[in-house]
Amino acid sequence: MNAGLARVVAVSRDAGHRFSKQTCGEGIVLVAGDGVDGDAHCGKTVRHRSRVAVDPSQPNLRQVHLIHAELLDELAVRGFTVAAGELGENILTRGIDLLGLSTGTRLRIGNSEIEITGLRNPCAQIERFQAGLLAAVLDRAADGSLIRKCGVMAVVLSGGAVRAGDPIVAVAPLGDFQPLAPV
Repeated sequence: MNAGLARVVAVSRDAGHRFSKQTCGEGIVLVAGDGVDGDAHCGKTVRHRSRVAVDPSQPNLRQVHLIHAELLDELAVRGFTVAAGELGENILTRGIDLLGLSTGTRLRIGNSEIEITGLRNPCAQIERFQAGLLAAVLDRAADGSLIRKCGVMAVVLSGGAVRAGDPIVAVAPLGDFQPLAPV
């Protein structure tokens, strides 16, 4: 699925429920079934406040948030300045088409493995972070359907350390391609 060029650019976490996360030069630790150790969204059940308010017993399908650095490049061309971690991602990648993956794709990163559960649904917090940014992370396909460009969400299958520079290997799930949907 990739030619060995996919890499982790940066990793981030934040113990508080803030929009942006702090980059971690020393790396992050993924915990099987929970997410990023020390991150506010770590847990087996939902941690995002809006989802907790609806049903706190829902499984946490948003344990790890990944964004492709190519999006930050695209935003820079459009006049936005966005650094690693500022859009709330845990893992910033380069060289892998995250948005083109099938639901259920597994990513081996360092000595850990995660499974893609779906798309991040951009929210109003992005607009509060920088005016005009919400529109910049949304697009329309030729058929008029909405394209959400703000990354993907995953669950942790096997834990381990993840650091900038780690290679990423994608393993497609068996069966038919399942397009990503917001989770």
